[in-house]
Order: sequence, then C-alpha cells, then structure tokens
Amino acid sequence: MLTYTTYSEAGGVGKSTIGAALLEAHANHGLDVLAIDMDQQNGSLTYLLDVDAPRDDSQADNIVRHLIDRPKGPIEDLIHETESGFDLLPSHNMLENLEDLLNRAQQMADDLGEGDDFDPYDRLRQVLLESSIPQEYDVIVVDPPATAGPHLYNAVSATRSLVIPVEPTGKGMQSVLGLEELVDGLEDRLEAEIGVLAAVPNGVGRTSDQERYLTEIRDRGYPAPVAIRERSSLFEGCWDQQCTPRHYVEEYRDRQRDHEMETLEKIDQLATEIEEVDDR
Repeated sequence: MLTYTTYSEAGGVGKSTIGAALLEAHANHGLDVLAIDMDQQNGSLTYLLDVDAPRDDSQADNIVRHLIDRPKGPIEDLIHETESGFDLLPSHNMLENLEDLLNRAQQMADDLGEGDDFDPYDRLRQVLLESSIPQEYDVIVVDPPATAGPHLYNAVSATRSLVIPVEPTGKGMQSVLGLEELVDGLEDRLEAEIGVLAAVPNGVGRTSDQERYLTEIRDRGYPAPVAIRERSSLFEGCWDQQCTPRHYVEEYRDRQRDHEMETLEKIDQLATEIEEVDDR
C-alpha cells in the first residue's frame, strides 16, 4: 500500500491543491484512495473538496475523538466520497485543540496504568491499524497543517514517507532545510526510516535564481520528477470553486489553456512516479 504525507512549511494554496490533484490522479489510475485531512484551518482539504462535514459540531463524532480514544462510532462512518473519485476523512474544529486533548488523554492513560500503550504522536497509525481501513485502500494520503506539532507527527508516523511541495525561493529552501532537521528528529523518535517520495517545486518562474534553487533541490538528493510553473490563476480558481485542478479546467474554463493542460499532465506524471517508487 502507498502511504505518504503532503507537507510544506510554506503553506499556501499550492500544498493542498497539488495534494488534491495527486489524489485525483491516483484515483484515475484505478486505485482506491483515501485522504485524511489533519489540518485544523478552515481553508483545508475538506473545504477545497466541498465536503459537507459537521466540523463545527462539538457533539459529532470526528477524527479527534478517535485519536483520544473517545469515539462515538466506527471511524469508517466518518469517511465521505468525493466527486473526484476518492474518499476523504474530513477535518474538524477539535483539531485546533489536538495537542491539549492528546496530553489529557495520555495523562488519563498513565493514571490507569496504560501509558505504555498510548503514544500521542503515534495515535493516527494506531487508530488506522485497529480499523479495517488500510485493507480497503491502495493509497492513503494525510494532509497536515504547515506547522510542526502533533498533527504533523501523527501524519508522518502513520505514513513514514513524504511528498513535499516547495517554492524554489530562499524561503522555500529554508523550509526544505528545516524539514531535513525535522525528519531526522522524527526518525530518531520513531526509530524508523522516513522517506521522501518526491519534492514538487511549484511556482517556478524563468529567472536564473529560481532555476538555481530547482537545481539545488535536486542536488540535495530529493527526487523532483516534475516542476510546476507559476499557476496562481488555476490554483486560486480551484479554491474559489472548491474543486480539484482537473475539475476546474474541465468545468469552469471556457477554453483549454495549453499551460494548464501541461500542469495537469505533469501532476499525472508525478502521481505515476510516486506509485512506481512504492512498487520498487
């Protein structure tokens, strides 16, 4: 099974939009795909895909209740089908308090003498293993927020691999360098190897500086099979219409634009490359 976390410290519309496009591409390749939205922000993957989930209902069952061992039903009941051919386990406002809730759950486990079985940074993996979910899918992708913390740690612990959208700028490269330190720390803590399936340079212009950053990304040993040019109009349009890039081009553009079709082809190529890495 293919599992990975999409993570970019820079955040912005690019990370989740590229992530949604990859999810759709995997599904179009005939794979059963599940996305898990661990981002507490309102502008998360759940919003982008226009999934009607009760994220502001504190009484409703949600992913956090399962992480703190207080579910109200099977986790499978939380999964929504999207119009793009893959499934989504949606975000919820309780994710805003995830660190505090996990700490309290850990304290409860300690008080009951069960602390050795409760790792607050490994809960997502444990919850998935206790369910039948991994057996139902070929691909599971987790989308955490663009900050280090329990959301990211749980995502990486569950998937053990990363796809990194990165802007080829000075700030973007600092994010890559910071991620290297983060991955090293996570590997030590989890006592497991964490792989980078692909770096995805996006917002690439034609200036010499951006080409230099693109070369540096690859020289640092990150597989970067495709680079995506600046596509703010396409990506922002996706958020306006709450849909994937392919759906936006097919349904909301009055004509096909060659540069946008090229972007869709590159994302499809990237999805294929990631799938082939998993098969090796």
